Formats: sequence, structure tokens, C-alpha cells
Amino acid sequence: MLTYVAKRLSQSLLTIFLTVSTVFVLIRMAPGDPAYALAGPLASTGDLEKIRTSMGLNEPLFTQYGIFVKELAAGNIGKSYSFQAPALDVVLGRLSNTIFLAVLAILLAIVVAIPLGVWMAKRADTKRELGVNVLTIAGQSMPDFWIGIMLLTLFAVVFPIFPSSGFTSWSGVVLPVATIAILQIALVSRMVRREVGSNLAAPYLTVARARGTGEQKLTWAYAMRNSSIPILTTLGTRFAGMLNGVVVVEVVFNWPGLGSLVVRALETRDYPLIQATVLVTSVLAVGVQLLIDLCYPLLDPRVRLGKVSVA
Repeated sequence: MLTYVAKRLSQSLLTIFLTVSTVFVLIRMAPGDPAYALAGPLASTGDLEKIRTSMGLNEPLFTQYGIFVKELAAGNIGKSYSFQAPALDVVLGRLSNTIFLAVLAILLAIVVAIPLGVWMAKRADTKRELGVNVLTIAGQSMPDFWIGIMLLTLFAVVFPIFPSSGFTSWSGVVLPVATIAILQIALVSRMVRREVGSNLAAPYLTVARARGTGEQKLTWAYAMRNSSIPILTTLGTRFAGMLNGVVVVEVVFNWPGLGSLVVRALETRDYPLIQATVLVTSVLAVGVQLLIDLCYPLLDPRVRLGKVSVA
């Protein structure tokens, strides 16, 4: 176990470092000038040169990268141009809002998608299952921004039940969480339907059913348990994706999370802020994936970390 965790941690650290390094190069190759974004259109050429010099942007790219790596090793990701504060502190200040939104959305997806997927699996190829399947395909096909706009129009304008933006009360959480969860419910329920359906048709369940085992136990103790690893993997992957910042949803609902912060950082060419966001989201993503891997042996005793053995 310790060897496996140490190996995965080293791989994760390398992945994070390569990701941040790639972003460091790409954002500096992209068009746009942070000095111009900071100083505004009325700044003189001399003013822009002074700002670039103070930011270290006049140095060769290799020199900038060397300074970046040295500062990163010391735990310093840089100072945000637009906030004039440590970029990592700015990102961590917004992180809790995105985590809060992502946790509520994934919990809603679990509560709805798993029972719905099991229901579809037990009624495969029926008219009711076909109707629900069409709805899940539609939910999977609709983009987040369109869902958000439709929910805003219906429940904040036509029927002003919920606030249209911000987080002033718990009612302000409903629409952004629902917007995110709809796609997750559609994806997860279809996957649960496929996995549980294949297990319900497996020979071992036919034998268990012939022995008089009840349908509830067959479904939840046998079929669901044997489907738990792919379901957990899907949920973990979706959750990690949401932690990376639900950019469109946060912008539509003016939610003060990482997504809206990234948009502002890109607009102002705030290099340290972009790098800090990528660093934090990368750590979260690889942390979630590592946690999922460690949960596999608990769900299926045949799985061993680093290898698979079948009893």
C-alpha cells in the first residue's frame, strides 16, 4: 500500500508540474499584453515598458521559466496583477465556493442518477424505459449555458422563485446546482443503466435467483456491488471536472468561484492568477483520482493495488 501510494504521489507531482509548466508556456505564447491590460489604453509606451520590467516580462522566456520554477519550489506562485495580492491566496479564497457548488451537484446527481439508472436497468426495452432514456439523452446533449439560461428565464424571470445570480441566500444555490447536476444525472444514470443491466443478465444472478434470492438483494447487493467500480470512477471523474471550475455556469449565475475567476484572469492576462488556478485545480483533480484508486479494494476484494487478482 505504502509503495503504491508513494508511486502514485510521485506520478501525480510530475503530472501537476508538467501541467503548470505547459500552461506557463502557452499563456505567454497567446496574444495579449498584461501590461496593456493593467495600464489601460491611455498608457504611454514608457509606462508600458516600466510595467513589463517590473513584472519581469522583458526577460527571455527561458529566464522567466527558471524564475517561475524556483519560486514554485519555494511555494510562491507569484503576485496577481489585477488583485495585487498573492495569486494563490486569491484562488484559495474562491476555492470553497466552487467546492461547495460541486459537492452539492454531485450529491444531487448520486441521489437521482443511481436509483434512476437501476430503475431503467430493471425495465430495459420497455416503453417507460425508452421514454426516460430519451430524456437522459436530451439532458446529456444540452450545453450547460443553455440549461442555465432556460432555468434563469423560467424560475427567475417568468416565475421569480429563485434569485438570478450571486449567493445571498440558500435559494441562490438551487439554479446553479440544478444546471450542473442535469448533465451529471444524464451521464451517470445511463452508465448505471448499462452496468447494472449487464450484471442483472449475468449467469451468476440467474443462479442466485433460482435459489430464491429476493430481487432487492439481487439488485443492490449483487448487481450494484459488481457495478460499483465503474460507477465510482465515473462519479470521481465528473466531480474532478467540476472542481476544475464550472466556468460557464459560474459566469451565467455570477457565482464567485474559480470559473469566473479564470475568466477574469484570462481577460486581464493575469499570468500568476492563471498559473495558481491551474496548480490548485490540478492538485484537486489528481487527489480525487488517487482517492478513487484507494477505494477500489474496499468495493471489490479481488482488486489489489498495483495488480488485479481474481479469487
